[in-house]
Amino acid sequence: MILVTCGTHEQPFNRLLKKVDELVRFKKIGEKVIAQVGYSTYIPKNIEYFRFADFNEMEKLFGSANLIITHGGIGSVLLAIRKRKKVIVVPRLKKFNEHSDDHQVQVVKELERQDLILAVYDIDNLYDSIVKSKKFSLPKKSFEQNIIVNKIREELNRWEKIKW
Repeated sequence: MILVTCGTHEQPFNRLLKKVDELVRFKKIGEKVIAQVGYSTYIPKNIEYFRFADFNEMEKLFGSANLIITHGGIGSVLLAIRKRKKVIVVPRLKKFNEHSDDHQVQVVKELERQDLILAVYDIDNLYDSIVKSKKFSLPKKSFEQNIIVNKIREELNRWEKIKW
């Protein structure tokens, strides 16, 4: 199963949902896809979706997913990495009115540099990253030893207290 998450940010992330829906429609993705769509206004036609769930429900979905495709919010990304899941991250961009700035790009670039994620900066490259994910594996060293975890563990703990 592929889990897609758009997070809880109030601006829609229609760009990601439309592309995943299109890939399923044209049978580029053959496995089941479930999407957490949040405040997005695009309604997927080819994938199962829901708006929000509590942390425990999301944690179960993350645990059962083979691949996670998510926005660049640190809570979602770190949960995927912590669960040692293959994760494709598509940062929300200001130019598409998906966020107030492009801070997610900075986070994504750092995690990509550490080989913890696959990053997609151009949505038209999403399918290529899905194919690439089949051969992608997280570094052997423990994620808990990674420097970035120590810097943002508190943020993840804060995320556990909110609804998705």
